Amino acid sequence: MILIVALLLGVVAAYLAIAAVEMLRLGIGFRQALFYVPFKLAYPIADRRIRIAREAKPPVIYAIVHQSRIDPALMLALLPQDTLHILDPESAAAGWLEPWRELARTIAFNAEHVFVSRRLVRHLRGKGRLAVYFPDAVEPDMKAFRLYRAVARIATKADARIVPIFIGGARHLPFSFTPAEKAPRHWFPRLTPVALEPVSLAELVERPDGQQTTAANALFDRTADARLAATDSFRSLFLAIRDAAFRFGAGRIVVEDAVAGALTYKRLFIEARLIGQRITSASAPGEAIGVMLPNANALVASLVGLFSASRVAAVINYTAGPANVTAAVRTAHIRTVVSSRAFVQKAGLADIVEAAEQGGAKFVWLEDVSTSATMAEKLGAALLWRRPLAAQDAAKPAVILFTSGTEGTPKAVVLSHRNLVANAMQAEARIAFSPRDTLLNVLPAFHSFGLTGGTLLPLLTGVRLFLYPSPLHYKLIPGIAAKVRPTVLFGTDTFLAGYARTADDNDFSSLRLVVAGAEPVRQETRRTWRERFGAEIVEGYGLTEAAPVVAVNTAIHNRDGTVGRLLPGMQLRVEPVEGIAEGGRLWITGPNVMIGYMTADAPGEIQPVDAAWYDTGDIVSTDREGFITIKGRARRFAKVAGEMVSLGAVEMLAQALWPEDRHAVVAVPDRRRGERIVLVTTAEEAAPEALVQHGRNVGANALMVPQDIVKVDEVPLLGSGKTDYPSARRLAVERLGLDKAA
Repeated sequence: MILIVALLLGVVAAYLAIAAVEMLRLGIGFRQALFYVPFKLAYPIADRRIRIAREAKPPVIYAIVHQSRIDPALMLALLPQDTLHILDPESAAAGWLEPWRELARTIAFNAEHVFVSRRLVRHLRGKGRLAVYFPDAVEPDMKAFRLYRAVARIATKADARIVPIFIGGARHLPFSFTPAEKAPRHWFPRLTPVALEPVSLAELVERPDGQQTTAANALFDRTADARLAATDSFRSLFLAIRDAAFRFGAGRIVVEDAVAGALTYKRLFIEARLIGQRITSASAPGEAIGVMLPNANALVASLVGLFSASRVAAVINYTAGPANVTAAVRTAHIRTVVSSRAFVQKAGLADIVEAAEQGGAKFVWLEDVSTSATMAEKLGAALLWRRPLAAQDAAKPAVILFTSGTEGTPKAVVLSHRNLVANAMQAEARIAFSPRDTLLNVLPAFHSFGLTGGTLLPLLTGVRLFLYPSPLHYKLIPGIAAKVRPTVLFGTDTFLAGYARTADDNDFSSLRLVVAGAEPVRQETRRTWRERFGAEIVEGYGLTEAAPVVAVNTAIHNRDGTVGRLLPGMQLRVEPVEGIAEGGRLWITGPNVMIGYMTADAPGEIQPVDAAWYDTGDIVSTDREGFITIKGRARRFAKVAGEMVSLGAVEMLAQALWPEDRHAVVAVPDRRRGERIVLVTTAEEAAPEALVQHGRNVGANALMVPQDIVKVDEVPLLGSGKTDYPSARRLAVERLGLDKAA
């Protein structure tokens, strides 16, 4: 009996000691500490950043993303005791919270009372604190979004500062509000309560570009920033994907192709380790290793293997032509290229292999890796699949991509692990992805959209990925979609329009989300997908240097003709450009902006970005709600008779007149007016007179209307699906008999 009493006293003493430590460490009250200890003992909690919330000076509103039933209890323990908590009806009625109600002034307020704002404004003006629990929705419906508007009004009237709070990992608790098929349950997940610095709404609505956004959008975006901050973007790609395997299950099928079949996370890591071991023996940490593979399981395994070995994956654009491949190999100082003999033979890439070898690279063939792997190596890979082959550093380079060269010579863009993980998490904080989704990816990995959005994002979010090797198989891809039944599809306008021409109406009926980027989406394409397949195309914007996504439309924030709103964690500014009345040059900053470039005059050397802000070279305009409209590339403006003319706007003029055809507008020298505009088009009926009349009808400037039209069977395209403007310009110069040196 004495022993039992002594044991109980020891437990009580230990409990009180732990409570005392937490009280001193976090600055919470003793009763709060007693309440917090069970959470601290049950879960690994990284609570360092919750002090930001406690130290915020009133009046303050804590905007808490409500993910699970224990969130209010955790906040009762961690937020100041004088905080007034406003809960949804279910949480407010929770009987198990009853003994702890005295920890807060009240938690009995029903969420509906938030619309009765006078009392809450008085509470805040009296140096009060308010905790509001928002529904856990990346894309809230209009009803849920009204809560953001109501709280924004209260904060404005009370001059209260906002502290958003997000508890990372809470959606995977057994008490989560998210269905288990979207967020697999774990009894003891790592919890990361994150609070952002207190900011007033007046500060949030002011943007670096000098414009103001709406208060509701500012509040919504600030909570999205907290959601992003709770993700671990400082993990290397290998560790981040491995964490996803633990979170969604090592036995979950995560990647599949039509030839090799399906791979689980565990099987993917085993194959990756076998490839990484071979690369490790033939290279040094940090060395750039070329990857020349189509969309297939082997591509994903090779990338993960290189990340495991701390090598840099330089993804080679095998459609760019021999000269560009040789230049790429030399610029990135690539000595080894991972590829497949079967792929090279089937795709007819012997000249590309020769070009890479001329650049100084040797090939490692995956067929040889497979056949030469010993039983000991296979057993080791099966046992050690969780462990990386080399030390990991998220700040180091992870990938080298080569820009498409739409405006000139391609450049080598160096992206870190953090750039890529952060961009995937930024996208997840703006668009809802889950293990219930299947992504059909047809975009090649040498295209930044195809790499980050089409390959890495699914691996990090548990989305099942089906890889198809070429986006150009317009007749085959609709049939693949009919069999795979994807819910998500990424593409470009060119590819989406091509698939629609050959698809049956039911082929894409499973899609809930179609995201388009790389080029403007034509209204004809948008209308076709809406009417035939019941799918809304949401348009986004990105560039390789930003890993690549910068902005995107979403279900609740969607405006045709724009590329959406900025991703969480990013800022923009728009600088005036001489000759352009509306909009200006877009500059961006954020965790996804590249490390730097590699250039041909300094092979293998990274030239860092000079400043925090990166000049995109795009001319844009923004509206009050933050929607971005692309006017064109700075280089895609021509100076005609002293006036700046957007070549992109001229393309839209031609597209509206001949919507079924493809068009490229280029500028060529003109002795009298400086430059002249040429339309390269597939429209057989295209005529200057029709363009002139259409321009008059829509009120277009006469200088915008091209008098020269070059008709072609196909507008030149790059492998990414973008228009190849240098080739289109050369074609125009040749057809019009102009000086080719111009």
